[in-house]
Amino acid sequence: MIDCHVHLWDPVEGFPWLRAGGELHRAFDEHDLEQSGAGLGLAGAILVEASRGDAGETHALRELRRRRPDLVTGYVANLHVHGADGPAAFRALLHELGDSRPNGMRLGGSSWTGTPEPARALVPVLAEAGVVLELNLHQEALTAAAGIGARHPGLTVVVDHLGNPPNLCTPEAGEWFRDVEHAAASPNVVVKISGLLTQQHGIPPQRIAHMVRHLVDTLGADRCLVGSDWPICLPRGSRADSLAMSRLGLSHLAADQLDRVLHANAVRVYGLGG
Repeated sequence: MIDCHVHLWDPVEGFPWLRAGGELHRAFDEHDLEQSGAGLGLAGAILVEASRGDAGETHALRELRRRRPDLVTGYVANLHVHGADGPAAFRALLHELGDSRPNGMRLGGSSWTGTPEPARALVPVLAEAGVVLELNLHQEALTAAAGIGARHPGLTVVVDHLGNPPNLCTPEAGEWFRDVEHAAASPNVVVKISGLLTQQHGIPPQRIAHMVRHLVDTLGADRCLVGSDWPICLPRGSRADSLAMSRLGLSHLAADQLDRVLHANAVRVYGLGG
């Protein structure tokens, strides 16, 4: 299995969103990541940027990927921090990084229009270069991904955390099920089954399983990934707990379909070595 969503950070290097005194306000390094995965049968992880706030994070992620390929199979950097330099400079950076360039670039915000325009202007460069666009939007992420996918048919768009759906106990949760069907119409949209331990806290497991099953059955087993969102998950449970929650709703899949969701899709989507 490849865990498609983990983070590392050290508050002294930035990461202004970390709340001082909170459980997550400490350094999480490669040794913590390695320890958290002990006994889980993992083939590696996709290291995702954690909003350090500067372009140096891209190079830090790259260095860890090069130094610990046994632990980090790929990395997703922050698109925001490269927006100010413009498309030409970003294109040159990807060329300079060569085979060790990011496997994906993440764009986040309240909504698609709430993301910085200079960062959105880099999306065509991702499409040209064959680098994944990863979305972490808090509103209408799945419908935004479908629109981006239609405009850039050669671009793979990965949606984090099932599109950040509302908690299933809220009336707004029903809209997510319709949005999944919308995203299914764009074949280049892929969705991560992740973030459930925190977003769906307090929801009975069988209801979460139904949610995951709906996603996989609507998009198809070739368009889903699984991730722990470690260490963000820690206030609600361990990395093992998070991965177990993410795997809910996959029990009906045939063995080859399950292998694709847990491993082969990550290799294909992110262009990993195997």
